[in-house]
Amino acid sequence: MCGIAGYLGSFEPFFLERMNMAQRHRGPDDNGIWHDEKHGIGLAHTRLAIIDLSPSGHQPMIDDNGPGVIVFNGEIYNYRELRSDLEKEGYHFRSNSDTEVILKLYTKYGCDLLGKLNGIFAFAIWDRRKKELFLARDHLGVKPLYYAIPPKGFVFASEIKALLQLPDIEKRINHQAVHYYLSYLWCPAPDTMLESISKLEPGHAMIIRAGRIARRWQYYDLPYAPDVESIPEAEAVEEVHEQIKNSVNRQMVADVPVGAFLSGGLDSSSVVTFAKQFTNNQKLQCFTIGFKDDSFKKEGMADDLPYAQRVAKHLGVDLHTIDVGPEMADQLEWMIYHLDEPQADPAPLNVYFISKLAKESGIKVLLSGAGGDDIFSGYRRHYALLQEQYWSWLPGFFRKVMRNFSSRLPENTAPGRRLAKAFRFADREQEERLAGYFHWLEPSCQWNLYSQPLKESLANETFSAPLLRTLSKLPRGTDPLNKMLYLEGKHFLADHNLNYTDKMSMACGVEVRVPLLDPDLVALAARLPVSYKQNGREGKWIFKKAMEPYLPHDVIYRPKTGFGVPLRHWLRHELRPVVEDVLSAKSLQERGLFDPKGVQSLIEMDRTGRVDGTYPIFSLICIELWCRIFIDGDRLRQ
Repeated sequence: MCGIAGYLGSFEPFFLERMNMAQRHRGPDDNGIWHDEKHGIGLAHTRLAIIDLSPSGHQPMIDDNGPGVIVFNGEIYNYRELRSDLEKEGYHFRSNSDTEVILKLYTKYGCDLLGKLNGIFAFAIWDRRKKELFLARDHLGVKPLYYAIPPKGFVFASEIKALLQLPDIEKRINHQAVHYYLSYLWCPAPDTMLESISKLEPGHAMIIRAGRIARRWQYYDLPYAPDVESIPEAEAVEEVHEQIKNSVNRQMVADVPVGAFLSGGLDSSSVVTFAKQFTNNQKLQCFTIGFKDDSFKKEGMADDLPYAQRVAKHLGVDLHTIDVGPEMADQLEWMIYHLDEPQADPAPLNVYFISKLAKESGIKVLLSGAGGDDIFSGYRRHYALLQEQYWSWLPGFFRKVMRNFSSRLPENTAPGRRLAKAFRFADREQEERLAGYFHWLEPSCQWNLYSQPLKESLANETFSAPLLRTLSKLPRGTDPLNKMLYLEGKHFLADHNLNYTDKMSMACGVEVRVPLLDPDLVALAARLPVSYKQNGREGKWIFKKAMEPYLPHDVIYRPKTGFGVPLRHWLRHELRPVVEDVLSAKSLQERGLFDPKGVQSLIEMDRTGRVDGTYPIFSLICIELWCRIFIDGDRLRQ
């Protein structure tokens, strides 16, 4: 797990060192650069040593007997099997690293090596014979990869802040991205907040020649199809159990101790259940978070800590707890800096504090339960979608009445918020309704937040356009729930959850692995009947059945809780001065993105309970702070 960067074009080699330093937190154990001035290629790497801790694992790594030079960020979980196969064919290795396995695979298979890999990765390979650069990102997008094409050539890095070390990267704000961050709290790939910088989408690869993209293709997609497997319940339960166990076992590979997140929910508890079996008689070290005050209770958030403690005792693992309080809000600017994107979700702070505790405890690798909700159906919107069968057949007039009625409900209570969101797009067609579940504000209310110049630049942009484009890739006849799970995996997971998990953990020099997103497990979940995933009110039904022999019943069937913080409370208390400063009329006018009157109106409606503007208000704050840090160059307050 590392940070990578590089260029192909007429750049000065000293930028390699600057890019390395900008993302040094990703790899505190080692760093290196390699460049060939004749061909205008440069590669940089900063290393977090996980597999083969010796100097033999140093990068950039050159294949002495092949054409490749590589920088690699991630882990290949099946590298030992792949290495064994290559050795049988006469390939020789000078290290015990998975990086060298990728190099040898490239020599043998070229770009087709992607079909061999099981892991999390972003890498770049310079082919010295073909004089081309090969870049790829893993199947689900666990590891980030950004790129830009300024006049002098092509540049890439693990983080935006590394790319901005080059002075010819333009800092022009992408207005569509602003629109997306405010709509969803995240921005669908390939867009970012800067017009000049893009994200390589998950499951995609590129070939770069002469500083320009020569070929770009998708080598993997989430395997949803109209036809699902007819499989008996007992057989499905056993398959899910075996595949989760195999996925966890596969991801235990490391030359350093492996620990785990443990919230006390089904996902993390299941990962810990099986990880415990593969620790070679060492006690598994688990980590969780607790809150010092009761502000989270005032927002209806359940206390996870007692569940985490119960699971730890039940499984016989060590549990380390970090207690935090409102002082977390002081880390807001730091969070946005490390996220690289203005994601308006304070949950990344939880990942940061847990990762920091793990690193202080000598743990460099953590297993996470991320992804269970996204492949087995665990969010409230999945149940809301299921309820559409009772009203979606109504004529448009009646669905419009339902939408208008729900829009008048007070949103200062959880039921009011959920009903308003469930029926916000009730009068639209099915796919627009699907996309609508990811919106945080009613479109007309959101439009009123924009300045006139921003409105003009977005005149041809609809609120659901990128999500509808994604849905158009699915075959006709795909079940609505699988359509939503496709959106979860392509965007909410990749562009939101996985991005903040990577950025916050790597800010501490900790690698996070996600066994529930193993491609084999994802494929199994995709082909199961939808009723095995969302069974009435019960989400993740088949997953829960598979874990009944291993975990307490009340842990498995506890109500769904978010991995969050009391944001509504913070905006009215700890973050109130930030709201007044960052969203002041002066600040908004100077930036020119948002209308001060529209923003003030949203704040007032939120405080009186007429709308739930918590996350859109937080998004406005994050966008402005991001601009101050990445556009204006403001220094972070320590």
